[in-house]
Amino acid sequence: MNPTASILIIGNEILSGRTVDTNINHIARRLTDLGITLTEVRIVRDREAEIIAATNALRSTYSYVFTTGGIGPTHDDITIPSIAKAFGVAVERNLQVESKLREYYAARATAASMRMADFPAGARVVWHGEHFAPGCIMENVIILAGQPRNMQVMLEAALPMLQQGQPMHSRQIDAWVFESQIAEGLESVQNRFPEVDIGSYPYRIEGRAGTALVARGADATKVEAAFAAITALLEDQGADIRAA
Repeated sequence: MNPTASILIIGNEILSGRTVDTNINHIARRLTDLGITLTEVRIVRDREAEIIAATNALRSTYSYVFTTGGIGPTHDDITIPSIAKAFGVAVERNLQVESKLREYYAARATAASMRMADFPAGARVVWHGEHFAPGCIMENVIILAGQPRNMQVMLEAALPMLQQGQPMHSRQIDAWVFESQIAEGLESVQNRFPEVDIGSYPYRIEGRAGTALVARGADATKVEAAFAAITALLEDQGADIRAA
């Protein structure tokens, strides 16, 4: 069975609508590539109690928890101390990280910027070779930045340190057909292939109704069989299948 994962987005700016989150999509795609099944996403405010509660709930449920946001130098960057409290450990300064930050910031170094060298006691530093502070892994919680580029660099450095599974196999077919026209037949296909996730996603292009049908699963043979059944269903319904 593949490892499971959740994402914990931390930040008032996401909940207020001020910032559009793109990290979920990126993390989801990378986890799919590596056979780690993303199962849940939560968003919480920059509030210690909420971060602690969500971290503890998710880390006890899934193989991995990926957090994004709240690890910078400002007053509302409280992810590190909050997660340390969730694990019941202290926050410790990593002198090697501090040294690298001082080298980078030079005369611009401040006590606030050095806070980015603080980690929960016992956490593994995730080095990535860039000038900004590294992320860290505390048991099964992977702590990443909120800024998308920084998050992506940290994520790529962390992924090789995690247990990976069997990558998901996926097939898609599109047709000019109302979703309701094939709903009953699609349910029958799903019942025949319970190990395959089958989804239907309606859309309109220039007023014309279409539906994208996707079959996903770890077993490529079963996915291909389900995909063939979906294709046969569309053909039996006389649906106009869209060219790829």
